[in-house]
Order: sequence, then structure tokens, then C-alpha cells
Amino acid sequence: MSLNAEMSKALPFLVKPEKLDGSMPGDFGFDPMGLSEIQTDLNYARWAELKHGRICMLAIVGMIVQEAGIHLPGSQFTETDPFAAVSKVGLVGNMQVFLAIGIVELANFSKYYGDGTPGDIGFGSLDKKSDAEADKLRLAEIKHARLAMIAFMGASVQTLLFHTKLLGGDAL
Repeated sequence: MSLNAEMSKALPFLVKPEKLDGSMPGDFGFDPMGLSEIQTDLNYARWAELKHGRICMLAIVGMIVQEAGIHLPGSQFTETDPFAAVSKVGLVGNMQVFLAIGIVELANFSKYYGDGTPGDIGFGSLDKKSDAEADKLRLAEIKHARLAMIAFMGASVQTLLFHTKLLGGDAL
């Protein structure tokens, strides 16, 4: 460690990793495990972070809707435990979900390894926004994605270990 090393904005007592130069939204020099030293392509890592965050945002909404009793018609859709509901839908229902995910992944596969903007899948255009507005929205998305990943972990623990609803605390 050099005496002139730049310190992290997130943890001022740690040295900022070399690859985390602040060029990506949400980059505050936070990498206590040194993962940026292992990862060769930070664009790919940001794609993965955004994708997982978006999935967790949808998962949290889905878990709350499922527990609230808002369902499609049919007896197989009445389960209030989000994790037990996966087995109630059956093989055909789960294969439809798997196929839809596969189509989205294949359609975006080439974007993950390019020089494009991480997270840009071609709709929800930021092109009409000023650079400052677009940067603000990208920062908000990565913050929400990170929060959703933490929320999903907490919701999973609460549901799987304690078998209580996310809102209200009643048993599932």
C-alpha cells in the first residue's frame, strides 16, 4: 500500500481498488473482497449485477403479490407461500417460465460482452434524457438493484426459516 494511495469513498479506511475509477454509476470504491482484481471485464460484472438486481426487484414484488392472495384463476395458483408455489404450478408451467427466461437471455447474450452500456436491452430509452438525467437514473437503478438483492435475501430467510408472511407476520 502506497502512502499516496487514494482511499475508498464507501470505506475511507480502505484503499480504493485500481479498476474502480468511478466511471460506472454506483462505483464508490467499495470492494472489500477484492473481486474487481479477479474480474477482467467490469462491464460484464455490471451487467450481471443489474440483471440480478432486476430479477430481485421482480421477485420481491411477486412474493408480496403472492402472499396478498392476488392469483390467476385455478386451484394450482392459490398457494400463498412463494417457494411452495413453484411446485404447485407443475412441470409445464415451470417450463414456460424457463423458456421465456431462455429467450430473453439469448436475445441479449451478445450485449453482455460488448462495449455497450450495461443494462441497456433496447427499451426504456435514456437517449431522450440529458447526460446528467441519464446518469442520475443509472445511479438510482443500481442502488435499487442492490437494495432489492438484499431485500430478496431477507425475504427468503423470513419465508423459508420462519414461515411467516413478509407483511403482517402471520404464518403462511
